[in-house]
Amino acid sequence: MANEETVRLTVGQAIVRFLVNQYVEHDGEEHRFVSGAFGIFGHGNVLGIGQALLQNELDPEPDGGSLPYIMPRNEQGMVNAAAAYAKATNRQRIFACTSSIGPGALNMVTGAALATTNRLPVLLFPSDIFATRYPDPVLQQVENAQTLDTSVNDAFRPVSVFFDRINRPEQLLPSLMQAFRALTDPADTGAVTLALPQDVQAEAYDFPVKAFRKRVWHIRRAPLDQASLDRAVDAIKASKKPLVVAGGGVKYSEASQALRDFAAATGMPVSDTQAGKGAINFDHPQAVGGVGSTGCDSANHLADEADLIIGVGTRYSDFTTASHTQFKNPDVAFVNINVKPFDAVKNAGEMLVADAREALVALTGALDGWHVDDKYSHRIADEKAAWEKTTKELYHLDHQPLPSQLEVFGALNEMMGDNDIVINAAGSMPGDLQALWQAKNPTQYHVEYAFSTMGYEIPAGLGVKLAHPDSEVVAIVGDGTYQMLPMELATVVQERVKVIYVLLQNHGFASIGALSESHGSQRFGTRYTMGAGNAHNEPGDNLPVDIAKNAESWGLDVLRVTTMDEFRDAYRKAEASDRATMIHIETDLYGPNPPSSSWWDVAVAEVSRIDSTTEARKEYEEKKATQRLYL
Repeated sequence: MANEETVRLTVGQAIVRFLVNQYVEHDGEEHRFVSGAFGIFGHGNVLGIGQALLQNELDPEPDGGSLPYIMPRNEQGMVNAAAAYAKATNRQRIFACTSSIGPGALNMVTGAALATTNRLPVLLFPSDIFATRYPDPVLQQVENAQTLDTSVNDAFRPVSVFFDRINRPEQLLPSLMQAFRALTDPADTGAVTLALPQDVQAEAYDFPVKAFRKRVWHIRRAPLDQASLDRAVDAIKASKKPLVVAGGGVKYSEASQALRDFAAATGMPVSDTQAGKGAINFDHPQAVGGVGSTGCDSANHLADEADLIIGVGTRYSDFTTASHTQFKNPDVAFVNINVKPFDAVKNAGEMLVADAREALVALTGALDGWHVDDKYSHRIADEKAAWEKTTKELYHLDHQPLPSQLEVFGALNEMMGDNDIVINAAGSMPGDLQALWQAKNPTQYHVEYAFSTMGYEIPAGLGVKLAHPDSEVVAIVGDGTYQMLPMELATVVQERVKVIYVLLQNHGFASIGALSESHGSQRFGTRYTMGAGNAHNEPGDNLPVDIAKNAESWGLDVLRVTTMDEFRDAYRKAEASDRATMIHIETDLYGPNPPSSSWWDVAVAEVSRIDSTTEARKEYEEKKATQRLYL
């Protein structure tokens, strides 16, 4: 490069130096964006980006600082941990992830989909086949007879918000700029994948020195334009029974105080989605709890009658809309506040394409003096009080002979501190938690339910604890989830990270089992039982699998308990410890669960030789008839 100062680095070394020098600024606060790197090494990356990470660890000064490395055990697990870290930092800090080629790379695809579905920034560097193609087919290469420029990494394309393959060193810097544009974009963030052919990783090039100067990426707050504000104000003033649906965008934009102020000023009830729970504190007079298929009566009864839904930072998933049956008022309208037009247009709503905090502040000012009427205010208070009474009862069931998982949630909800964090993702637990958990602040509730990934909870505990080292991080894990992805427990122990894991052992899949039974399929294939013949359908002897011993083998302290009094004592012991601990308790596979006031569309076989399925189909068609598009 003529007349330009350069530095000779491999592509892997240039990546590490670039990552170290990327910063973000948000509301005047500036900090490093990439906090570290997870990496599992194989022949595809150990001598490329792996060598660069080693060089940085031994001598970080030339790169401008260190990029801490953590050694995980599973590629999907490390991406889950990175996604959890990004979620726990409101998308303002990330971990990079690198894998070898072939199976290692493909293991990251599920994590990439999780991140993109949840709108969470993760940066992935899967290794790839040789750009020169001389050694083809290399170990772990899947050959495509139609074209030689395809590798398994092309599977990342549909689950990434930005994808590129770096076939020459010259391509690296423009690609990194686009990668960080996507990672720091509030509207379009998600998984970013840069596939790295293994020969290119080790190839040297004279990179311009100025490319590695400190660069600050400014996370913008899109303001609400006046015309959109005027339309929203008109819609709100014309409504009699408005309801706010607070999604994850409220938390990511750090708009919780603006939401509380808006609710207090207008008297509007505020419901929440899984991602939005805690955006408004549960004891705020206008907080009415979770809405939709796994929501609670207080929110759903109000949603049934609402004539205006104000969605703030929500994707309107099928659980939020109860598969388009929740908002029953024939004249219901929508006002949608979202930084992403794709989400703002859903349900044919009035589009307010803006940052959640900026929009809520503007609306609060424009609605000065307007308030819902007294009759509606009393209705909100009555619904809220009734559900709080139900929650207290469900938290203290004294269920026999085995405790209910609701009692475990209740004990945790009552014992955990305001700044402690509960984690969950899959099975029946997210539904129970959305209906019942009383979140005190935006940080406390961390449930991944956009992709609902079994196996998320254990690596997520690592990611969340890295983000909040002073909080007690409690990951609730079912025995089904545990058996899918337990190996990051070894990483937690190796890194001396203190996480409390609560293992609910119920010998099966509670959520899918209940869904199967209620829809005529008799819990087929959802119990962990021994036997033959019809054992996949009928109860039998439990498997002799000892998860507590398995957790001990990973290096955790394990506390086995059988009663709720023992559980409470064990939690206090785990809380006082400085070591990763598992509390193991057996719970009832068959519930109970919170009362349901909503529906979820899961298709039932239209014809069947099984009587229970035929009956379930009739009920399904009755519910299906209430489904509609909101236009």
